Amino acid sequence: MDLLALRLVFILVLAVVCWFFRPFGVEPWLAAAGGAAAAALIIFFELRVRALTLRRLFGAVIGSLLGIAGAFLFSLVLGNSLPPGHARSLLQIGVLLLMTYIGLVVGTSKGDLLNLAALGDLFASERSGRRNPKVLDTSSIIDGRIADIADTGFLEGTLIVPEFILRELQMVADSSDSSKRQRGRRGLDVLQAMRANSNLNMQIVEEDYPNIREVDLKLIELARQHEARIVTNDFNLNKVAQVRGVAVLNINDLANSLRPVVLPGEKMRVLVMKEGKEYDQGVGYLDDGTMVVVDHARRLIGRQVEISVTSVLQTASGKMIFGKVDETPKPEPIRGPVEVS
Repeated sequence: MDLLALRLVFILVLAVVCWFFRPFGVEPWLAAAGGAAAAALIIFFELRVRALTLRRLFGAVIGSLLGIAGAFLFSLVLGNSLPPGHARSLLQIGVLLLMTYIGLVVGTSKGDLLNLAALGDLFASERSGRRNPKVLDTSSIIDGRIADIADTGFLEGTLIVPEFILRELQMVADSSDSSKRQRGRRGLDVLQAMRANSNLNMQIVEEDYPNIREVDLKLIELARQHEARIVTNDFNLNKVAQVRGVAVLNINDLANSLRPVVLPGEKMRVLVMKEGKEYDQGVGYLDDGTMVVVDHARRLIGRQVEISVTSVLQTASGKMIFGKVDETPKPEPIRGPVEVS
């Protein structure tokens, strides 16, 4: 709010100054309008510069300096080739603006290729103050596990939620499909709970990219500008982001890595809940949701049995454990000699 007031004061001051001095001899009201327009353009430029990463800002500065140097050399050629006059001055100014603009645009777009680590400790404070940001997508919010992960303290840094993700969540919550509507409302509840958590640093950003239609590509561009990682459990977004050079934290990968390691031959107890696809199979689940397929356990549905693991299969959707009912006879207790009276 203070920054907004400062910008309004800046526009007002520049308009008053132009009204008082009347540059180029124009009417006072026209000079004031021109001053206000110039202040608005300066503020717009300031907003764009604030959104740039340090690499892109360095690229823009280097590109503009190279453009000015090239324009200076080109102006020397024009000065020796053309007679003095308005035509030569116009060409020199045009070349200066053109080369500076091209250097600025190219330097900004190629700024991500700069390696600031080569500058040593010059920007050590900037790196230490980095927020370690992470961008949340719709699937991770609706999934709900992100709130538990962040609450445990394992997910540090600033959690960024863009406005276009909030709009997508609102559309899902207002869907005519009851299943989608329930998922959307659950996602909004998760966000509300995370914002109420004082231990989490959440930030809602208004940045949008009207020239990009796909939400996934918007997320990738936002993460690239903020030098952030994307938190998701969307398989397609995971692959596209990796191809475009953006780091991804996949919740499903985290869940799979936290599941306990089971080796063939180990014993475990499982509740047989239903029959399997193959003949005489039973299916149960561990506490973490891992499916356990038990041979010859169809007759044991509804009972908790001890099984011996035969193999473990890792699939794209998770881990599957195969086993058989442990029918190893238990040793009879050793009894003492019976006394005969």
